[in-house]
Amino acid sequence: MNPLSDRTAAPDVRPYPLLEAEDLSVTFPVSGGLGRKKRVVQAVNGVSMYINAGETLGLVGESGSGKSTLGRAMLQLENPSAGRVRFNGQLITGGVKPDIARLRQQTAMIFQDPFSSLNPRQTLGESIGEVLRVHQKVAKAAIPARINELLTLVGLSAEHASRRPQALSGGQCQRAGIARALAIEPRLIVADECVAALDVSIQAQIINLLMDLRESMGLAILFIAHDLAIVRRLCDRVAVMYLGRIVESGPTQTVFNTPRHPYTAALVAAIPEIDPDRPLPENPLQGEPPSPVSLPAGCAFHPRCARALPACRQGAAPETRHIADHAFACVLDVPGSERIFPMTEGM
Repeated sequence: MNPLSDRTAAPDVRPYPLLEAEDLSVTFPVSGGLGRKKRVVQAVNGVSMYINAGETLGLVGESGSGKSTLGRAMLQLENPSAGRVRFNGQLITGGVKPDIARLRQQTAMIFQDPFSSLNPRQTLGESIGEVLRVHQKVAKAAIPARINELLTLVGLSAEHASRRPQALSGGQCQRAGIARALAIEPRLIVADECVAALDVSIQAQIINLLMDLRESMGLAILFIAHDLAIVRRLCDRVAVMYLGRIVESGPTQTVFNTPRHPYTAALVAAIPEIDPDRPLPENPLQGEPPSPVSLPAGCAFHPRCARALPACRQGAAPETRHIADHAFACVLDVPGSERIFPMTEGM
């Protein structure tokens, strides 16, 4: 017998990604006024992305690029208009209620505003205890001890359990939000701009906390941010989003050191550095993104791109290409070239 014909000899045992989106799209209707045709905002436009168990994926881009909508759609907090979401290989979009319930029991979200994410009428203990009761994580008699354990885990004391959000600082509120997210013992946390509203010193404390929790609990984290300096420190991989599309993704150091999309290169070049000898970027990112209601033909970035070619301004959006585990959607790259955008040379 030809061994090559025996298809049972070498089964594929590769694990599924923990969370995976395939051609995911999210649209929102926009009122066109009397007598006008209704239009839609293409907030997320055919995104394919994955997160492995235990890794941290950074999702970056300017405000309005669709990052938060994508994160919410992957947790089924927004209804996708097209595409599929799988959790641990199980189809979630269009799936049965038990599958969605399983997703909700193993994932949690940390929101941007630490004050509005907590109920102002509840103490921290009541807020965390509510999660423990709803998800039945511990026996009723063990809830107070578990609340104190979670508060201690995020750097708060048992005394904070009796306080309400208005009696806390922004950093303490965000720690409480993280404790509340950890109460369900998630495998994945979506952190949506969770340090953007905090002072720089508090940001560092929260980032250190997330790094410690990732190591001690094996958490996977989708870290949504516009601060690339934080992403460079925290994340294993990074995906760059522009007007609803992923234009580049790959290992963090690969994307930062050799960006292959001009939008990524412009973002990396604009990272602030405390270095008086480092010159400012010669061609900083100009202009504003086009309206998501009326996307331009071709590459959506071409109106702001100093290197745009005629091929960038027409037809469909560029296809995503791959060099090993580095993906990018740009027609400017020449196959086999090591570096095509010298904007980040020497960084």
